[in-house]
Amino acid sequence: MTETNPTASSTTYADAGVDIEEGARAVDAIKGCVRDTYRPEVIGDLGGFGGLFSIAAAKDMIDPVLVSGTDGVGTKLKVAQRLGRHDTVGIDLVAMCANDILATGAEPLFFLDYVAVGKLDSNEMAQIVSGIAEGCKQAGCALIGGEMAEHPGVMDPDDYDLSGFCVGVVDRPSMLDPESVAAGDALVGIPSTGIHSNGYSLARKVCIEGKSDAELNVPLERLGGASVLEALLTPTRIYVKAVKAVLDACPGAVRALAHITGGGITENLNRALNQRTDASVALGSWEVPAVIRYVCEQAGLSEDEALKTFNMGLGMILIIDPARVSDVRAALKRAGEESFEVGSVVEGAGEVRYESRGALFS
Repeated sequence: MTETNPTASSTTYADAGVDIEEGARAVDAIKGCVRDTYRPEVIGDLGGFGGLFSIAAAKDMIDPVLVSGTDGVGTKLKVAQRLGRHDTVGIDLVAMCANDILATGAEPLFFLDYVAVGKLDSNEMAQIVSGIAEGCKQAGCALIGGEMAEHPGVMDPDDYDLSGFCVGVVDRPSMLDPESVAAGDALVGIPSTGIHSNGYSLARKVCIEGKSDAELNVPLERLGGASVLEALLTPTRIYVKAVKAVLDACPGAVRALAHITGGGITENLNRALNQRTDASVALGSWEVPAVIRYVCEQAGLSEDEALKTFNMGLGMILIIDPARVSDVRAALKRAGEESFEVGSVVEGAGEVRYESRGALFS
């Protein structure tokens, strides 16, 4: 038997860089905002080995289908860290996942998060999770679990990264299906709040790198009085409640839906098409947000490059029965969303075309 030398020095987990007590304080700090997201289907509370959620939400469905999605926030986190504000990136995290599963017509049910940090700070963690909880409330889903992982020696002490996982449900007969898209259908776009959470490696390179904090925090009239950092940190819009209101009010009117994320309109709208159709998008038929114009100018992007890099002001594009456009737009307006008719579906091979070339920034 090997005996422990009582005079030898010992090394604790805290000495290795992991503070269990700070982790406990972080959990205590987030309990309230997490519980605020709970739906009636949530079973139990924080602290279990797994999040529990009743499938009662699907009890009236003919053929319930679970839909899952996972995503992160990417290098937008560096903007939050530069500004020292951490209470909005959680909204982005939920938006990227919930908006994705919404593209099938699914209702988001619950959400899980994973937060990796270099050095755990309970106050900062509370800000991050409060944003995730706010995003869940906007999406109508419950935050039922997650993980906070401290990674000393792997990440810098002030660094962190976020991942999210969303599960929803849709009745198979009501699923949105690109196979139902036909020539003559209308394209209706819902505005974005700005860059959302894609294209930040480019945005940071041309707008932030090499600039002082003083330069980046100057209010700019062209950005509506916001600084560059504030404008870039604007949270991603969550479209769940507005789109679900349309689906409920106008059954059968929406054929398919495209969430405009990385790859811009060019590489996302085609995902809502079948191989018999193209999307003909009329440039200039909607307003490009000031922050996107600013970043594109700083980068010197061509129209084509801009359209495959950023959302260009459209966070969601709905493909709609042409006879129901007015009904859908009215339902969106009642839900508090502005909308634009931005083109139509034509015969083709599953690609995105652009009309009125040169009008994007006009």
